[in-house]
Amino acid sequence: MSYRQPSFTLGVEEEYLLVDRDSLDLVAAPESLMAQCVEELEGQVSPEFLQCQIEVGTSVCRTVAEAGADLARLRSVIARIAADHGLAPLAVSCHPFADWHKQHFTDKQRYRELEHDLGGVARRMLICGMHVHVGLDDDETRIDLMAQFPYFLPHLLALSTSSPYWKGDDTGLNSYRLTVFDNLPRTGLPPRFTSWSEYQRSVQIIINSGLIDDCTKIWWDLRPSARFPTLESRVCDVSPRLDDALALVALTQSIMHMLWRLRSNNQRWRIYDRFLVGENRWRAQRYGVSNGLIDFARGEVVAFPVLLDELIELVREDAEALGCSEELLWTRRIVEHGTSADRQRSIHARAIAAGASAREAQKEIVRSLIDEFSEGLENHRQAQATSMQTA
Repeated sequence: MSYRQPSFTLGVEEEYLLVDRDSLDLVAAPESLMAQCVEELEGQVSPEFLQCQIEVGTSVCRTVAEAGADLARLRSVIARIAADHGLAPLAVSCHPFADWHKQHFTDKQRYRELEHDLGGVARRMLICGMHVHVGLDDDETRIDLMAQFPYFLPHLLALSTSSPYWKGDDTGLNSYRLTVFDNLPRTGLPPRFTSWSEYQRSVQIIINSGLIDDCTKIWWDLRPSARFPTLESRVCDVSPRLDDALALVALTQSIMHMLWRLRSNNQRWRIYDRFLVGENRWRAQRYGVSNGLIDFARGEVVAFPVLLDELIELVREDAEALGCSEELLWTRRIVEHGTSADRQRSIHARAIAAGASAREAQKEIVRSLIDEFSEGLENHRQAQATSMQTA
């Protein structure tokens, strides 16, 4: 059977936290800051559930490089406007020492409903993530790939981990964000549907029951977008460094392309039980890239660098076809140098060894996160501008 190739276009959403540049505590976004951001970025920026959060989303992009240039522009504008207000944005999934009790939710109808429906679970949502949309125009293709892709969600989570601290404590986890998020209903690994119509029927039962308004209140790690013809990966922590974020985007897009390539050859990736994939999801959440995942074929835990090399080889031709080989290979640098969670712990340990108090060591983490937010932004914008001039 011949399948029409999807667009594989990209859309990337990132959620940021806002901190005071002096105290390094979380602060609510001033109305004037949001107004300036909206004026410059129009529909690409919005408030989030908590007033200390802000969300951006790229336009529809053809390549990872385009997405990188757009994210670089968005980050640059947010950082500049925040600085005018004595603030700074962080692209991190949990603030190292903030207390969720002291935060206030944004006064919008959608968020008022969430606070009412979810109670204390919603009020703990002092977390940020990154969502990657991949354009898959056909409904049945989306639902077929949604059944196969979850195998790779733990790999993406492990590479993205940026939330080891919660309320000043080292949780022992590399992604505490996911622990908080999993308290919500309709989260976690997606159920398996055999057809688009089965998915629609199941979701419609919940909607018709009056429990949710629409599919946007389904928060699985992977879901068909309610607004776009995309499959949306939602498992990743947000990455402080843009280069790390783009590596994850490239890996996500390449895996989607690989699965479609198999489908077009009347093949598919083996679908493993959610129980097994869930075990790897926990290992990624707990250890990041430091302690391996289960290779189900081998029946043993395999070191993450080995698994990553195998995964890169698996999607190499797909990355080449999509033009994101360079960004894909950056995932090796994440493993070699550690994820954000690893860096945060190292910064904390160095500060304590130098005689800092626990709170001052946590502030050192925030200072480093402020710096990482803007790292390499101009390079991505210039590279895209050069590419457009020579095209």
